[in-house]
Formats: sequence, C-alpha cells, structure tokens
Amino acid sequence: MEYTIENSLNIDRENCPAIISRDDFPMPDIHEMWITVVDPILPSADEPSPEILERNGGHQLRKETNGHVIFHQLDDLDKDGIWDELFFQVNIKAKEKKTVYIYFGENIRGWNPHRTHANIGSYCRHQMPFWESENVGWKIWFANSVDVFAKRKPMLMSNRLYMENLDGYGVVYENEDFGSDIQSVDFSFGGGAICLFEFAGQPEKISRPRFTPTHERLAPNSLWNAGQISDTRYAYEVISNGPLRSTIKIKTMNWDTGNGFYEYNQYYTAYAGQSYCTSKVVYTQFFPKQSGVLMGCGIRKKPEENFFIQQNGMLLSSGPENIKDPENIDDRDAWRLPFIGAGLIVKTQYKPEYHFIEDFKGNHTFRVSPDANNSYEYMLLNAWSEGAVYNNQISFTEYVKKCELEYNNPLMISLVKAEQK
Repeated sequence: MEYTIENSLNIDRENCPAIISRDDFPMPDIHEMWITVVDPILPSADEPSPEILERNGGHQLRKETNGHVIFHQLDDLDKDGIWDELFFQVNIKAKEKKTVYIYFGENIRGWNPHRTHANIGSYCRHQMPFWESENVGWKIWFANSVDVFAKRKPMLMSNRLYMENLDGYGVVYENEDFGSDIQSVDFSFGGGAICLFEFAGQPEKISRPRFTPTHERLAPNSLWNAGQISDTRYAYEVISNGPLRSTIKIKTMNWDTGNGFYEYNQYYTAYAGQSYCTSKVVYTQFFPKQSGVLMGCGIRKKPEENFFIQQNGMLLSSGPENIKDPENIDDRDAWRLPFIGAGLIVKTQYKPEYHFIEDFKGNHTFRVSPDANNSYEYMLLNAWSEGAVYNNQISFTEYVKKCELEYNNPLMISLVKAEQK
C-alpha cells in the first residue's frame, strides 16, 4: 500500500508523529507481525556481519534494497484486543510530500530499541505512573498534578527510579547522566494539571480533584485527597509502552466539588526524540449544578520566573531555580540552576482563554471549550540547563513555538493505491 504524507508547514519537522487509524485502514483485520512500514528514500541496510547475526539471532534485520524500514507500533487504545492506531514517526522537509509504503506479509525481523517508556511502580510505598522520552520524564506523585524529571544525556531511566526507589532529587549521585527532578508540585498544578472553572463571574476561582469539600473536612492540611471511598480516587493503566510512544491512562472518579459531580479519563503520551508529552482529557461524568462551567488546564508559574510568553493557546514560564529535596533532611545547599523551563500548548480548536490563578502557589492556566464528547487536548513541554537539548531560554522558546505550529497542524496522510504482487 502506498501512502502520501504531506507537511503543510514552512518548517522542517523531525520525529513527527504519523497516525493511521484502523477505521481508515483498508485491511483492519491483520496481525501486527504482518505489517512492515518502509520509507523508500532512506538509506538501505547492509547485510549484517556473521558476528552481529550470531549475537542478535534470526530476528536481526537483513539486507535491504529500495529504502529502509520505519519502526512502528500498533496500539490497542481501548483494550479490546484489536489495534486502533498504526503509529510511526517521520522526518519531513518544509512543504514536502513524502511517500511511505506499507507491506503485508509475515516479517519477524528487525529489533526495535525502545525510545520511550511508561509503567506503574511502587515508589516510596505509593503506586505511581511514569512516562518518559529520552530527554524528559513525567510522573504522578500527587494524584493528578505532574512531576517532571530531566536527564543530562538522552536515555530511559524511570524503570531504575521506581524499581530501585531512587530519590528523584538525588539520582544525580547515583549516575550523573540520570539528571534530577526539576519540578516542585506541592499545592500547585506542578508540571501540568486539569481544573474546572465552575463560577462564570469568578475566573480566578477554580475547582481541582485534589482539593474538595471532603478534603477540607477530613484532611484540611494534607497535600493528598482524603479517603479513597469518601473523596476523589484514581486508577492507573498502561495503554502502550514504546518503542516510539508510551501512554498512561489515569481514571479519575468520585470527584464531588460541592457544585457538581465529575469523572474523567486522562491519557498522557511521551514521544521518541521529543521533550514534550501530550494529554487528552475525556469527561465520562459531567454534572454541574449550574450552567457556564468550563474545563481548564495549567502549569505552575516558575518560582523565579524571569521570562513569560503567552500567545493564543501557548504559554511558557522559565527562570533560574533552586533544586533541593523538599523534605529538608539535612543542611545540604540547594543546587542552583540558571534555567528551568515549562510550556503548555492547548490546541486552538478548544478556544483557549488565558487566566492567571493566584491560589495554589500561582499557576498559568487556560479555560477551554471541549468538543462534543466533552474532550480536549493539550501539550506539556519541559527543559533545563543541564540537558542535551533546549538547554537555554532561547532554544527552548524556539522549540515551544515550533511545537505549537506542529501540534495544530498534524501531518496529512492519504492512501494513494494498493497493489498485490
């Protein structure tokens, strides 16, 4: 099958997501080992040496002609045992139209090293989801507010974090390449969280799943929810785990704000080669007691913010910051960094409207208008001065602006023809 992929933008795009839905696939009833994706203009692979074959076995990729295989994954998003999306990534020039071939036939060759990871681990006696790319990782410590950890060198390491229970602020002492946690959450939105604007005339007043009337009554000084039966509760699930994208699902239930009852599913996805993750929110129960309730999302304002930009549905907060274990177990000096950056992009189709929220430590937020399915999407971006990429204000700002364009203008993919040989 021949597909055309078109870049509508005047910029080159790298590691750009390409998605073909099973509903749009001419042969939906096919096993994942019968699909091979090929870019005909990439350099072909040479025949592997006897030493490589001996080490890697029969699944080693063999000699290619007329292009190179593109690694892909077939993701079962709704967990019914049938794949829903064929996902791969491409590099594509400005305004380029690119041809990609999909071959059908059993193919068991081609090792595909993972470049993203997602899983749920017991971390400090606490069930937590993790998802990461080579540059940045995200995790949930406080129920639905995102923590961020970044690396010095491109690598996957969250499995070490949760399996060995390494302190996120101290992993640099375990291995310098690991990096460190770079986001303080506390009462704030942290690296990203959702909210509701339940009072049309008070845009500065928000409702959050972690802070409810039940929380105020039973655990008023806690950073956590109250009981799992009486208050908001959460369940985590791994939807996909690499090699190119990894997705965590958070199911939030029994959220009673006192002004309405809500439940929603949230999907966080990390992408190979990128310093962002995307989030899709789908409300399954939405019962406000008054009209005019709007959905929203936000990130924490950087404590020493010296650069802020907000344009349309994009915002960026950055500045110098001290990194230190918030438990203050010793008199160790804080680790001073000249730059830590965070960005938030809401797709323009959801009509984002910016609001600064003074409460909860200070947060940059957007009010959004969901689609007909009570759903909306946004992107979280992070970087720091110790990283291998986007390690200063200028390069990170350029990256965020580029990602805004790409996020709002996905690749156009169309089936050209199918041939049987």
